[in-house]
Amino acid sequence: MKSTRWPIWIVVATIGVAGLFWGIYRLADPEQLEIDSSVRQSVAGEFASLSDGYTHYELGGPANGRVIVLAAGFSVPYYIWDPTFASLVGAGFRVLRYDYYGRGYSDRPRVAYNDDLYVRQLDELLNVLHITGPIDLAGISFGASVITSFADKYPERVRSLVYFDPSIRRPHGTTLLAGFPAAWSYLTAIFDERSWADSQLDDFFHPERFPDWPARYREQLRYKGFRRARLSEFVTNAGVNQGEQLKRVGEHPRSILVIWGKQDRTVAFEESEWFMKTLPQASLLAVESAAHLPQWEQPQIVHPDLIRFLRQ
Repeated sequence: MKSTRWPIWIVVATIGVAGLFWGIYRLADPEQLEIDSSVRQSVAGEFASLSDGYTHYELGGPANGRVIVLAAGFSVPYYIWDPTFASLVGAGFRVLRYDYYGRGYSDRPRVAYNDDLYVRQLDELLNVLHITGPIDLAGISFGASVITSFADKYPERVRSLVYFDPSIRRPHGTTLLAGFPAAWSYLTAIFDERSWADSQLDDFFHPERFPDWPARYREQLRYKGFRRARLSEFVTNAGVNQGEQLKRVGEHPRSILVIWGKQDRTVAFEESEWFMKTLPQASLLAVESAAHLPQWEQPQIVHPDLIRFLRQ
């Protein structure tokens, strides 16, 4: 009779190694919680139930005020607009800001994170809030992609556009690992995801003035689906080029303001030359001593100019 000792030990060892790797993953993974009704009841802001899930938003200012919508950056939730939101509300505007799907306290649906999703989210949110007239639409960084797509699809709904340090979609490469979502998720959770918060300080010219910025970002990392949404965004849009779309938007006669930090290292200020040529009727506010988030670093320059533009 053949001994079964070695096969049994092999099985036990395999299970043990697998359990070890799983345990490391569970300990390293910051995404331990679900965004559920108890979370939605405990955080500031409001929630709208839309076709792809709940959207976290804040609507402030007088009910009869001129409506401006603030579209956030790639991964920082709507608090990226804190100083701008307060300034515009104080100036009498009706201001809406919100978290994209996959970010902040909005749901993380299992869908393709593409322009169709973001345009649909904003369209449905406006409809739920009964905002039917033309709006002023501002987007920062990745938000430029969202507001460009929205203005291209619904030109009659957009009165003016404001671009802060804009980044639009251009073709980019993907890593081999991105084709294996489970492996990517495992390795990212262990080696990379926790560093995403600290890297957000690169958006500032003077990061030492914003010591709590990484901690604010880490809050959203606690909820399952953030990493998955980020991978979908990266892979789904690898071949997308919004250049022609931006050009079409630039052919519309609406007013456009572009605000850009001159020390931006995320989207270099030199990109503004191409951007302004594509939007020939736009005006440019170049902000000294500011990087990717000029509304935080130079609010005394940015907000008065923004308000003057909106009141024209």
